[in-house]
Amino acid sequence: MAIITLGLSGAIGHDPAAALFIDGELVAAVEEERMLRRKHAKGSLPYHAARECMQIAGVKSNQIDVVAMPYAPVSLFSKARWHYAYRHWYAPDRCVDSVLNGNRRYRRYLAELEDLLGKLHIPLNKVKIESVEHQLAHASSCYHLSGSNQKTAILSIDAKGEYANVFLGFGEDGRIHKIKEFYNPDSLSGMYAALTDYLGFEILDGEFKVMGIAPYGDAGKYDLSSLARFDGKKLKVNNQLITTVGIRRYRAKAKGHYFSQKLVDLLGPRRVGNLVDDPYIHYAAAIQKLYEDITVEIISCYLKDIFQDTNRLAIVGTGAMNIRLNQRLLSLPEVHDLIVHPACGDAGTAIGAAAYAINQSGQRIQALKNMYLGPSYSSEECIEACRINREKPDWEVLENPTETAAKLIAEGSLVAWFQGRMEFGPRALGNRSILANPAQEGVSDLINKQVKFRESWRPFSPSILDAFASDFLEEQFTNKYMCVSLKVREKWRAKYPAIIGKDGETRAQVVTEDSNPKFYQLLTIFKQLSGHSLLINTALNRPGEALVCSPDDAIDMFHGADLDYLIMENILVTKRKETDSW
Repeated sequence: MAIITLGLSGAIGHDPAAALFIDGELVAAVEEERMLRRKHAKGSLPYHAARECMQIAGVKSNQIDVVAMPYAPVSLFSKARWHYAYRHWYAPDRCVDSVLNGNRRYRRYLAELEDLLGKLHIPLNKVKIESVEHQLAHASSCYHLSGSNQKTAILSIDAKGEYANVFLGFGEDGRIHKIKEFYNPDSLSGMYAALTDYLGFEILDGEFKVMGIAPYGDAGKYDLSSLARFDGKKLKVNNQLITTVGIRRYRAKAKGHYFSQKLVDLLGPRRVGNLVDDPYIHYAAAIQKLYEDITVEIISCYLKDIFQDTNRLAIVGTGAMNIRLNQRLLSLPEVHDLIVHPACGDAGTAIGAAAYAINQSGQRIQALKNMYLGPSYSSEECIEACRINREKPDWEVLENPTETAAKLIAEGSLVAWFQGRMEFGPRALGNRSILANPAQEGVSDLINKQVKFRESWRPFSPSILDAFASDFLEEQFTNKYMCVSLKVREKWRAKYPAIIGKDGETRAQVVTEDSNPKFYQLLTIFKQLSGHSLLINTALNRPGEALVCSPDDAIDMFHGADLDYLIMENILVTKRKETDSW
Protein backbone atom coordinates (compact mmCIF):
# COMPACT_ATOMS: atom_id res chain seq x y z
CA MET A 1 0.00 0.00 0.00
CA ALA A 2 1.28 3.45 -0.92
CA ILE A 3 2.49 5.72 1.87
CA ILE A 4 1.09 9.24 1.51
CA THR A 5 2.75 12.21 3.22
CA LEU A 6 1.32 15.71 3.38
CA GLY A 7 3.58 18.65 4.23
CA LEU A 8 1.99 21.86 5.53
CA SER A 9 3.84 25.17 5.95
CA GLY A 10 2.80 28.51 7.40
CA ALA A 11 3.93 28.11 11.00
CA ILE A 12 5.50 31.56 11.19
CA GLY A 13 2.52 33.45 9.90
CA HIS A 14 3.12 33.77 6.18
CA ASP A 15 3.48 31.74 2.97
CA PRO A 16 1.28 28.77 3.96
CA ALA A 17 1.48 25.94 1.44
CA ALA A 18 0.85 22.23 1.03
CA ALA A 19 2.91 19.51 -0.64
CA LEU A 20 1.91 15.90 -1.17
CA PHE A 21 4.21 12.90 -1.66
CA ILE A 22 3.16 9.39 -2.66
CA ASP A 23 5.81 6.75 -1.96
CA GLY A 24 8.54 9.38 -1.92
CA GLU A 25 7.48 11.15 -5.13
CA LEU A 26 6.37 14.78 -4.97
CA VAL A 27 3.12 14.79 -6.95
CA ALA A 28 1.57 18.13 -5.98
CA ALA A 29 2.43 21.39 -4.23
CA VAL A 30 0.29 24.52 -3.98
CA GLU A 31 0.63 27.86 -2.18
CA GLU A 32 -2.38 29.18 -0.30
CA GLU A 33 -1.85 32.69 -1.69
CA ARG A 34 -2.80 31.41 -5.16
CA MET A 35 -6.09 30.08 -3.83
CA LEU A 36 -6.99 33.14 -1.75
CA ARG A 37 -5.61 35.66 -4.29
CA ARG A 38 -3.79 37.39 -1.41
CA LYS A 39 -0.02 37.58 -1.64
CA HIS A 40 1.78 35.67 1.14
CA ALA A 41 -1.64 34.79 2.65
CA LYS A 42 -0.50 36.17 6.00
CA GLY A 43 -2.29 34.76 9.00
CA SER A 44 -3.89 31.91 7.03
CA LEU A 45 -3.48 28.15 7.15
CA PRO A 46 -3.03 26.05 3.98
CA TYR A 47 -6.61 24.74 3.90
CA HIS A 48 -7.37 25.36 0.21
CA ALA A 49 -3.82 24.40 -0.80
CA ALA A 50 -4.10 21.04 0.96
CA ARG A 51 -7.49 20.34 -0.63
CA GLU A 52 -6.09 21.20 -4.04
CA CYS A 53 -3.10 18.87 -3.55
CA MET A 54 -5.36 15.99 -2.60
CA GLN A 55 -7.59 16.66 -5.59
CA ILE A 56 -4.62 16.79 -7.97
CA ALA A 57 -3.28 13.49 -6.63
CA GLY A 58 -6.68 11.81 -6.43
CA VAL A 59 -6.14 11.16 -2.73
CA LYS A 60 -8.88 11.04 -0.11
CA SER A 61 -8.38 12.62 3.29
CA ASN A 62 -8.57 9.29 5.11
CA GLN A 63 -5.69 7.97 2.99
CA ILE A 64 -3.13 10.42 4.42
CA ASP A 65 -0.61 8.54 6.57
CA VAL A 66 1.75 11.31 7.72
CA VAL A 67 1.38 15.07 8.12
CA ALA A 68 4.68 16.93 8.44
CA MET A 69 5.01 20.47 9.76
CA PRO A 70 8.18 22.63 9.48
CA TYR A 71 8.19 23.77 13.09
CA ALA A 72 9.35 21.86 16.14
CA PRO A 73 9.64 22.28 19.92
CA VAL A 74 12.95 23.57 21.26
CA SER A 75 14.31 22.22 24.54
CA LEU A 76 14.67 24.52 27.54
CA PHE A 77 18.29 23.38 27.64
CA SER A 78 18.93 24.36 24.02
CA LYS A 79 21.40 27.19 23.35
CA ALA A 80 18.76 28.74 21.11
CA ARG A 81 16.32 29.83 23.81
CA TRP A 82 18.99 31.12 26.14
CA HIS A 83 20.77 32.99 23.35
CA TYR A 84 17.50 34.69 22.41
CA ALA A 85 16.84 35.60 26.05
CA TYR A 86 20.36 36.93 26.59
CA ARG A 87 20.29 39.06 23.45
CA HIS A 88 16.92 40.55 24.44
CA TRP A 89 18.00 41.61 27.91
CA TYR A 90 16.60 45.09 27.23
CA ALA A 91 13.09 43.66 26.75
CA PRO A 92 12.47 41.67 29.95
CA ASP A 93 9.05 40.38 28.84
CA ARG A 94 10.59 38.79 25.69
CA CYS A 95 13.54 37.52 27.69
CA VAL A 96 11.51 35.75 30.36
CA ASP A 97 8.95 34.45 27.87
CA SER A 98 11.63 32.79 25.72
CA VAL A 99 12.99 30.93 28.74
CA LEU A 100 9.76 29.92 30.47
CA ASN A 101 7.37 29.73 27.53
CA GLY A 102 9.64 29.34 24.53
CA ASN A 103 7.46 26.82 22.72
CA ARG A 104 4.20 28.77 22.91
CA ARG A 105 4.19 29.43 19.14
CA TYR A 106 4.81 25.75 18.45
CA ARG A 107 1.93 24.72 20.72
CA ARG A 108 -0.34 27.31 19.13
CA TYR A 109 0.51 26.16 15.62
CA LEU A 110 0.09 22.50 16.55
CA ALA A 111 -3.39 23.29 17.88
CA GLU A 112 -4.21 25.23 14.70
CA LEU A 113 -2.87 22.35 12.61
CA GLU A 114 -5.01 19.81 14.42
CA ASP A 115 -8.05 22.04 13.86
CA LEU A 116 -7.10 22.30 10.18
CA LEU A 117 -6.85 18.53 9.86
CA GLY A 118 -10.35 18.29 11.30
CA LYS A 119 -11.65 20.69 8.65
CA LEU A 120 -9.88 18.64 6.00
CA HIS A 121 -11.46 15.46 7.44
CA ILE A 122 -8.05 13.91 8.02
CA PRO A 123 -8.57 11.58 11.04
CA LEU A 124 -6.32 12.58 13.91
CA ASN A 125 -6.49 9.10 15.43
CA LYS A 126 -4.98 7.60 12.28
CA VAL A 127 -2.52 10.15 10.94
CA LYS A 128 0.98 10.60 12.32
CA ILE A 129 2.08 14.20 12.85
CA GLU A 130 5.81 14.81 12.36
CA SER A 131 7.39 18.03 13.65
CA VAL A 132 10.52 19.01 11.73
CA GLU A 133 12.87 21.83 12.73
CA HIS A 134 12.33 24.77 10.40
CA GLN A 135 15.89 25.00 9.08
CA LEU A 136 16.08 21.21 8.66
CA ALA A 137 12.93 21.44 6.53
CA HIS A 138 14.60 24.09 4.40
CA ALA A 139 17.75 21.98 4.10
CA SER A 140 15.79 18.84 3.23
CA SER A 141 13.81 20.59 0.48
CA CYS A 142 17.06 21.27 -1.32
CA TYR A 143 19.27 18.28 -0.49
CA HIS A 144 16.85 15.36 -0.45
CA LEU A 145 15.23 16.31 -3.75
CA SER A 146 18.53 17.04 -5.53
CA GLY A 147 18.70 13.54 -6.97
CA SER A 148 22.14 12.80 -5.58
CA ASN A 149 23.51 11.22 -2.42
CA GLN A 150 26.88 12.89 -2.96
CA LYS A 151 28.33 14.77 -0.06
CA THR A 152 26.92 18.29 -0.28
CA ALA A 153 27.59 21.36 1.84
CA ILE A 154 24.31 22.98 2.94
CA LEU A 155 23.55 26.57 3.84
CA SER A 156 20.10 27.68 4.95
CA ILE A 157 19.93 31.45 5.36
CA ASP A 158 16.58 32.56 6.69
CA ALA A 159 14.84 35.37 8.55
CA LYS A 160 13.67 33.17 11.41
CA GLY A 161 12.41 29.75 12.32
CA GLU A 162 11.80 28.56 15.85
CA TYR A 163 15.00 30.39 16.87
CA ALA A 164 17.63 29.39 14.31
CA ASN A 165 17.98 31.54 11.20
CA VAL A 166 21.24 30.26 9.68
CA PHE A 167 21.99 26.55 9.32
CA LEU A 168 25.34 25.19 8.19
CA GLY A 169 25.86 21.50 7.63
CA PHE A 170 26.17 18.83 4.99
CA GLY A 171 24.24 16.01 3.45
CA GLU A 172 25.76 12.61 2.76
CA ASP A 173 24.22 9.25 1.88
CA GLY A 174 20.76 10.70 2.41
CA ARG A 175 21.41 12.06 5.92
CA ILE A 176 21.70 15.71 6.94
CA HIS A 177 24.34 16.60 9.52
CA LYS A 178 24.27 19.87 11.46
CA ILE A 179 27.55 21.75 11.97
CA LYS A 180 26.47 25.17 13.22
CA GLU A 181 23.38 27.32 13.69
CA PHE A 182 22.94 31.00 14.45
CA TYR A 183 19.95 32.17 16.41
CA ASN A 184 17.64 35.17 16.52
CA PRO A 185 17.97 38.08 16.82
CA ASP A 186 21.36 37.65 15.08
CA SER A 187 19.90 37.15 11.62
CA LEU A 188 21.51 38.17 8.32
CA SER A 189 18.16 38.02 6.53
CA GLY A 190 16.71 40.02 9.41
CA MET A 191 19.45 42.61 8.89
CA TYR A 192 18.57 42.87 5.19
CA ALA A 193 14.85 43.06 6.02
CA ALA A 194 15.48 45.89 8.48
CA LEU A 195 17.23 47.97 5.81
CA THR A 196 14.46 47.09 3.37
CA ASP A 197 12.00 48.52 5.90
CA TYR A 198 14.19 51.59 6.45
CA LEU A 199 14.40 52.13 2.68
CA GLY A 200 10.61 52.37 2.52
CA PHE A 201 9.51 48.92 1.36
CA GLU A 202 7.41 46.11 2.77
CA ILE A 203 9.38 43.20 4.19
CA LEU A 204 9.04 39.97 2.12
CA ASP A 205 8.57 41.90 -1.13
CA GLY A 206 10.83 44.94 -1.01
CA GLU A 207 14.07 42.97 -0.65
CA PHE A 208 14.00 42.35 -4.41
CA LYS A 209 13.96 46.09 -5.06
CA VAL A 210 16.85 46.76 -2.69
CA MET A 211 18.85 44.00 -4.36
CA GLY A 212 17.90 45.27 -7.81
CA ILE A 213 18.99 48.86 -7.20
CA ALA A 214 22.23 47.88 -5.43
CA PRO A 215 24.44 47.82 -8.58
CA TYR A 216 23.53 51.45 -9.26
CA GLY A 217 24.96 52.63 -5.93
CA ASP A 218 28.45 52.94 -4.49
CA ALA A 219 28.85 50.31 -1.76
CA GLY A 220 31.91 52.08 -0.40
CA LYS A 221 30.37 55.50 0.03
CA TYR A 222 28.73 54.72 3.40
CA ASP A 223 29.92 52.26 6.03
CA LEU A 224 27.17 49.97 7.35
CA SER A 225 29.53 47.58 9.13
CA SER A 226 28.11 48.71 12.48
CA LEU A 227 24.92 46.78 11.69
CA ALA A 228 26.46 43.31 11.98
CA ARG A 229 29.79 41.56 12.28
CA PHE A 230 31.21 38.06 12.18
CA ASP A 231 34.41 37.60 14.17
CA GLY A 232 35.31 34.16 12.87
CA LYS A 233 33.19 32.46 15.50
CA LYS A 234 30.11 34.47 16.39
CA LEU A 235 27.62 36.42 14.31
CA LYS A 236 26.27 39.48 16.09
CA VAL A 237 23.65 41.85 14.74
CA ASN A 238 23.47 45.26 16.40
CA ASN A 239 19.96 45.15 17.81
CA GLN A 240 20.31 48.62 19.22
CA LEU A 241 19.96 49.65 15.58
CA ILE A 242 18.07 46.86 13.80
CA THR A 243 15.94 43.75 14.57
CA THR A 244 14.80 45.63 17.66
CA VAL A 245 11.71 44.67 19.66
CA GLY A 246 9.25 46.34 22.00
CA ILE A 247 9.51 50.02 22.84
CA ARG A 248 12.90 50.34 21.12
CA ARG A 249 11.28 50.10 17.71
CA TYR A 250 11.01 53.21 15.59
CA ARG A 251 7.38 54.20 15.23
CA ALA A 252 5.70 56.32 12.62
CA LYS A 253 1.95 56.71 12.09
CA ALA A 254 1.32 54.14 14.86
CA LYS A 255 3.33 51.49 13.01
CA GLY A 256 6.36 49.86 14.61
CA HIS A 257 9.31 49.25 12.30
CA TYR A 258 12.11 46.70 12.26
CA PHE A 259 14.71 49.23 13.36
CA SER A 260 15.23 51.80 16.11
CA GLN A 261 15.37 55.58 16.38
CA LYS A 262 19.13 55.17 16.76
CA LEU A 263 19.36 53.89 13.18
CA VAL A 264 17.47 56.98 11.99
CA ASP A 265 19.84 59.15 14.01
CA LEU A 266 22.78 57.38 12.36
CA LEU A 267 21.59 57.19 8.74
CA GLY A 268 19.04 59.98 8.47
CA PRO A 269 15.25 59.87 8.00
CA ARG A 270 13.52 56.81 6.59
CA ARG A 271 13.20 57.09 2.83
CA VAL A 272 10.04 58.70 1.50
CA GLY A 273 11.37 60.01 -1.83
CA ASN A 274 13.10 58.33 -4.75
CA LEU A 275 15.24 55.28 -4.04
CA VAL A 276 17.86 56.46 -6.53
CA ASP A 277 18.59 59.54 -4.42
CA ASP A 278 21.71 59.91 -2.28
CA PRO A 279 22.15 58.39 0.31
CA TYR A 280 19.51 55.68 -0.14
CA ILE A 281 20.81 54.16 -3.35
CA HIS A 282 24.24 53.83 -1.74
CA TYR A 283 22.74 52.28 1.40
CA ALA A 284 21.17 49.63 -0.83
CA ALA A 285 24.55 48.88 -2.39
CA ALA A 286 26.24 48.79 1.01
CA ILE A 287 23.74 46.41 2.63
CA GLN A 288 23.92 44.05 -0.35
CA LYS A 289 27.71 43.95 -0.08
CA LEU A 290 27.64 43.47 3.70
CA TYR A 291 25.11 40.66 3.32
CA GLU A 292 27.27 38.89 0.75
CA ASP A 293 30.57 39.46 2.57
CA ILE A 294 29.39 38.09 5.93
CA THR A 295 27.73 35.10 4.27
CA VAL A 296 30.96 34.23 2.46
CA GLU A 297 32.95 34.63 5.69
CA ILE A 298 30.59 32.29 7.55
CA ILE A 299 30.73 29.68 4.79
CA SER A 300 34.51 29.86 4.61
CA CYS A 301 34.75 29.37 8.36
CA TYR A 302 32.27 26.56 8.97
CA LEU A 303 32.18 24.67 5.67
CA LYS A 304 35.86 24.76 4.67
CA ASP A 305 36.42 21.16 5.82
CA ILE A 306 33.37 19.99 3.86
CA PHE A 307 34.66 21.71 0.72
CA GLN A 308 37.83 19.62 0.97
CA ASP A 309 35.66 16.58 0.26
CA THR A 310 33.11 18.12 -2.12
CA ASN A 311 32.63 21.17 -4.28
CA ARG A 312 28.83 20.99 -4.08
CA LEU A 313 26.89 23.65 -2.18
CA ALA A 314 23.12 23.65 -1.64
CA ILE A 315 21.63 26.98 -0.56
CA VAL A 316 18.07 27.46 0.62
CA GLY A 317 15.95 29.65 2.89
CA THR A 318 14.28 32.98 2.29
CA GLY A 319 17.69 34.65 2.06
CA ALA A 320 18.56 32.42 -0.90
CA MET A 321 16.03 34.32 -2.99
CA ASN A 322 18.76 36.94 -3.31
CA ILE A 323 20.05 36.03 -6.76
CA ARG A 324 23.12 38.27 -6.43
CA LEU A 325 24.22 36.43 -3.31
CA ASN A 326 23.77 33.18 -5.22
CA GLN A 327 25.94 34.49 -8.05
CA ARG A 328 28.63 35.45 -5.52
CA LEU A 329 28.57 31.95 -4.03
CA LEU A 330 28.73 30.38 -7.48
CA SER A 331 31.87 32.43 -8.18
CA LEU A 332 33.72 31.03 -5.15
CA PRO A 333 36.64 28.82 -6.24
CA GLU A 334 35.57 26.02 -3.88
CA VAL A 335 32.04 25.88 -5.35
CA HIS A 336 31.78 24.00 -8.64
CA ASP A 337 28.16 22.92 -8.32
CA LEU A 338 25.55 25.24 -6.78
CA ILE A 339 22.10 23.89 -5.97
CA VAL A 340 19.41 26.48 -5.25
CA HIS A 341 15.96 25.22 -4.39
CA PRO A 342 13.47 27.00 -6.68
CA ALA A 343 11.00 27.42 -3.81
CA CYS A 344 13.58 28.39 -1.22
CA GLY A 345 11.21 30.60 0.79
CA ASP A 346 8.94 29.43 3.59
CA ALA A 347 6.33 27.96 1.23
CA GLY A 348 9.01 25.45 0.25
CA THR A 349 9.22 24.13 3.81
CA ALA A 350 5.98 22.23 3.11
CA ILE A 351 8.04 20.19 0.64
CA GLY A 352 11.03 20.05 2.98
CA ALA A 353 9.15 18.94 6.09
CA ALA A 354 7.48 16.13 4.18
CA ALA A 355 10.77 15.11 2.53
CA TYR A 356 12.59 15.03 5.86
CA ALA A 357 9.87 12.88 7.46
CA ILE A 358 9.94 10.52 4.49
CA ASN A 359 13.71 10.21 4.64
CA GLN A 360 13.63 9.54 8.39
CA SER A 361 11.19 6.69 7.81
CA GLY A 362 13.64 5.01 5.45
CA GLN A 363 11.72 5.63 2.23
CA ARG A 364 13.54 6.65 -0.93
CA ILE A 365 12.81 10.18 -2.15
CA GLN A 366 12.63 10.75 -5.89
CA ALA A 367 14.48 13.69 -7.41
CA LEU A 368 12.59 16.89 -8.17
CA LYS A 369 11.55 16.79 -11.83
CA ASN A 370 10.17 20.30 -12.24
CA MET A 371 8.16 22.95 -10.41
CA TYR A 372 4.91 22.49 -12.33
CA LEU A 373 3.14 21.03 -9.31
CA GLY A 374 -0.16 22.90 -9.13
CA PRO A 375 -3.55 22.42 -10.79
CA SER A 376 -4.17 22.33 -14.53
CA TYR A 377 -7.32 23.11 -16.49
CA SER A 378 -8.80 21.79 -19.72
CA SER A 379 -9.68 23.91 -22.73
CA GLU A 380 -13.34 23.22 -21.97
CA GLU A 381 -12.90 24.73 -18.48
CA CYS A 382 -11.21 27.76 -20.05
CA ILE A 383 -14.14 28.20 -22.45
CA GLU A 384 -16.62 27.93 -19.59
CA ALA A 385 -14.69 30.58 -17.64
CA CYS A 386 -15.04 32.91 -20.65
CA ARG A 387 -18.75 32.20 -20.91
CA ILE A 388 -19.55 33.00 -17.30
CA ASN A 389 -17.21 35.98 -16.88
CA ARG A 390 -19.08 39.25 -16.43
CA GLU A 391 -16.93 40.96 -19.07
CA LYS A 392 -18.02 38.39 -21.71
CA PRO A 393 -14.68 38.24 -23.55
CA ASP A 394 -14.40 37.01 -27.12
CA TRP A 395 -12.68 33.67 -27.60
CA GLU A 396 -11.77 31.23 -30.33
CA VAL A 397 -10.23 27.77 -30.52
CA LEU A 398 -6.68 27.69 -31.92
CA GLU A 399 -5.27 24.88 -34.00
CA ASN A 400 -1.71 25.70 -32.89
CA PRO A 401 -1.53 27.96 -29.81
CA THR A 402 2.30 28.04 -29.69
CA GLU A 403 2.49 29.23 -33.30
CA THR A 404 -0.17 31.89 -32.70
CA ALA A 405 1.60 33.13 -29.59
CA ALA A 406 4.98 33.27 -31.32
CA LYS A 407 3.52 35.26 -34.24
CA LEU A 408 1.77 37.76 -31.96
CA ILE A 409 4.94 38.30 -29.92
CA ALA A 410 7.07 38.66 -33.05
CA GLU A 411 4.63 41.31 -34.29
CA GLY A 412 5.14 43.34 -31.10
CA SER A 413 2.26 42.25 -28.86
CA LEU A 414 2.38 41.16 -25.24
CA VAL A 415 0.81 37.74 -24.74
CA ALA A 416 -0.59 36.38 -21.50
CA TRP A 417 0.27 32.67 -21.58
CA PHE A 418 -1.70 30.19 -19.42
CA GLN A 419 -0.83 26.52 -19.88
CA GLY A 420 -0.63 23.22 -17.99
CA ARG A 421 0.06 22.93 -14.29
CA MET A 422 0.66 26.05 -12.22
CA GLU A 423 4.20 26.71 -11.00
CA PHE A 424 5.13 26.34 -7.33
CA GLY A 425 7.49 28.97 -5.99
CA PRO A 426 8.04 32.66 -6.73
CA ARG A 427 8.98 32.42 -10.42
CA ALA A 428 6.80 32.21 -13.52
CA LEU A 429 8.40 29.41 -15.53
CA GLY A 430 6.38 29.45 -18.73
CA ASN A 431 2.99 28.17 -17.60
CA ARG A 432 1.61 31.36 -15.98
CA SER A 433 3.57 34.05 -17.82
CA ILE A 434 3.38 37.30 -19.76
CA LEU A 435 5.67 36.99 -22.78
CA ALA A 436 7.30 39.66 -24.95
CA ASN A 437 10.01 40.17 -27.58
CA PRO A 438 13.23 41.18 -25.76
CA ALA A 439 14.66 42.86 -28.88
CA GLN A 440 11.63 45.12 -29.40
CA GLU A 441 12.48 48.78 -28.92
CA GLY A 442 10.83 50.22 -25.82
CA VAL A 443 9.51 46.85 -24.69
CA SER A 444 10.24 47.56 -20.99
CA ASP A 445 8.18 50.75 -21.12
CA LEU A 446 5.42 48.86 -22.94
CA ILE A 447 5.20 46.14 -20.27
CA ASN A 448 5.32 48.67 -17.46
CA LYS A 449 2.74 50.93 -19.05
CA GLN A 450 0.30 48.11 -19.80
CA VAL A 451 0.73 45.75 -16.85
CA LYS A 452 3.59 45.92 -14.36
CA PHE A 453 4.20 49.62 -13.50
CA ARG A 454 7.69 48.74 -12.25
CA GLU A 455 10.62 51.06 -11.70
CA SER A 456 12.46 51.79 -14.95
CA TRP A 457 15.76 50.47 -13.57
CA ARG A 458 14.40 46.97 -12.94
CA PRO A 459 15.20 44.63 -15.85
CA PHE A 460 12.90 41.79 -16.82
CA SER A 461 13.92 38.14 -16.88
CA PRO A 462 14.37 36.03 -20.02
CA SER A 463 13.57 32.44 -20.85
CA ILE A 464 16.15 31.10 -23.30
CA LEU A 465 16.57 27.99 -25.41
CA ASP A 466 19.12 25.58 -23.96
CA ALA A 467 21.13 25.49 -27.19
CA PHE A 468 21.65 29.27 -26.93
CA ALA A 469 22.59 29.37 -23.26
CA SER A 470 26.34 28.81 -23.60
CA ASP A 471 26.62 31.53 -26.24
CA PHE A 472 24.47 33.98 -24.28
CA LEU A 473 25.77 33.49 -20.73
CA GLU A 474 29.36 33.71 -19.54
CA GLU A 475 28.91 31.10 -16.79
CA GLN A 476 28.31 27.52 -17.83
CA PHE A 477 25.52 27.12 -15.31
CA THR A 478 22.23 25.60 -16.41
CA ASN A 479 19.56 27.29 -14.32
CA LYS A 480 16.03 26.09 -15.04
CA TYR A 481 14.43 28.14 -12.27
CA MET A 482 15.75 31.75 -12.44
CA CYS A 483 17.58 31.37 -9.11
CA VAL A 484 20.95 32.94 -9.93
CA SER A 485 22.05 36.23 -11.47
CA LEU A 486 24.36 35.42 -14.39
CA LYS A 487 26.66 37.50 -16.57
CA VAL A 488 25.55 38.01 -20.18
CA ARG A 489 28.27 38.00 -22.80
CA GLU A 490 29.24 41.49 -23.90
CA LYS A 491 28.13 41.00 -27.52
CA TRP A 492 24.49 40.51 -26.50
CA ARG A 493 24.05 43.26 -23.91
CA ALA A 494 23.26 46.12 -26.27
CA LYS A 495 20.86 43.95 -28.25
CA TYR A 496 18.67 43.02 -25.28
CA PRO A 497 18.73 45.98 -22.84
CA ALA A 498 15.32 45.13 -21.36
CA ILE A 499 16.71 42.02 -19.66
CA ILE A 500 20.19 43.26 -18.68
CA GLY A 501 20.98 44.92 -15.36
CA LYS A 502 23.54 47.67 -14.89
CA ASP A 503 26.19 45.09 -13.98
CA GLY A 504 25.62 43.14 -17.20
CA GLU A 505 23.73 40.34 -15.45
CA THR A 506 20.34 38.73 -15.91
CA ARG A 507 18.16 36.16 -14.14
CA ALA A 508 17.63 33.61 -16.89
CA GLN A 509 15.53 30.48 -17.18
CA VAL A 510 17.17 27.90 -19.44
CA VAL A 511 14.37 25.94 -21.11
CA THR A 512 14.87 22.37 -22.29
CA GLU A 513 12.47 20.27 -24.30
CA ASP A 514 12.12 17.84 -21.41
CA SER A 515 11.43 20.51 -18.78
CA ASN A 516 8.51 22.18 -20.61
CA PRO A 517 7.77 20.83 -24.13
CA LYS A 518 5.08 23.37 -25.05
CA PHE A 519 7.06 26.39 -23.86
CA TYR A 520 10.15 25.02 -25.62
CA GLN A 521 8.12 24.74 -28.83
CA LEU A 522 6.94 28.34 -28.48
CA LEU A 523 10.53 29.54 -28.07
CA THR A 524 11.63 27.46 -31.06
CA ILE A 525 8.92 28.89 -33.33
CA PHE A 526 9.66 32.41 -32.10
CA LYS A 527 13.32 31.90 -33.03
CA GLN A 528 12.31 30.78 -36.52
CA LEU A 529 10.12 33.85 -36.97
CA SER A 530 12.35 36.49 -35.36
CA GLY A 531 15.88 35.10 -35.16
CA HIS A 532 15.88 35.50 -31.34
CA SER A 533 16.34 32.46 -29.07
CA LEU A 534 14.78 34.03 -26.00
CA LEU A 535 11.66 35.74 -24.68
CA ILE A 536 10.92 38.14 -21.85
CA ASN A 537 9.04 36.12 -19.25
CA THR A 538 7.34 37.97 -16.41
CA ALA A 539 4.72 36.65 -14.01
CA LEU A 540 1.08 36.51 -15.01
CA ASN A 541 -0.21 38.86 -12.34
CA ARG A 542 -0.71 42.51 -11.58
CA PRO A 543 1.42 44.41 -9.05
CA GLY A 544 0.85 43.20 -5.50
CA GLU A 545 -1.14 40.15 -6.57
CA ALA A 546 -0.32 36.46 -6.41
CA LEU A 547 0.41 34.53 -9.58
CA VAL A 548 -2.85 33.53 -11.28
CA CYS A 549 -4.05 30.00 -10.70
CA SER A 550 -7.33 29.31 -12.51
CA PRO A 551 -8.89 30.42 -15.82
CA ASP A 552 -11.19 32.71 -13.82
CA ASP A 553 -8.14 34.37 -12.23
CA ALA A 554 -6.47 34.73 -15.61
CA ILE A 555 -9.49 36.37 -17.26
CA ASP A 556 -9.99 38.77 -14.35
CA MET A 557 -6.30 39.73 -14.48
CA PHE A 558 -6.51 40.08 -18.29
CA HIS A 559 -9.38 42.54 -18.04
CA GLY A 560 -7.66 44.43 -15.24
CA ALA A 561 -4.58 45.06 -17.39
CA ASP A 562 -4.00 46.69 -20.74
CA LEU A 563 -3.38 43.42 -22.56
CA ASP A 564 -4.81 42.43 -25.94
CA TYR A 565 -4.21 38.68 -25.99
CA LEU A 566 -4.60 35.84 -23.52
CA ILE A 567 -3.97 32.26 -24.63
CA MET A 568 -5.33 29.64 -22.23
CA GLU A 569 -4.54 26.10 -23.37
CA ASN A 570 -5.74 26.23 -27.00
CA ILE A 571 -8.15 29.15 -26.50
CA LEU A 572 -7.34 32.68 -27.68
CA VAL A 573 -9.12 35.25 -25.53
CA THR A 574 -9.55 38.87 -26.57
CA LYS A 575 -11.58 41.69 -25.10
CA ARG A 576 -15.11 42.18 -26.35
CA LYS A 577 -15.29 44.84 -29.00
CA GLU A 578 -17.33 47.89 -28.04
CA THR A 579 -20.49 48.31 -30.08
CA ASP A 580 -22.44 51.48 -30.70
CA SER A 581 -25.72 51.53 -28.83
CA TRP A 582 -28.36 54.06 -27.91
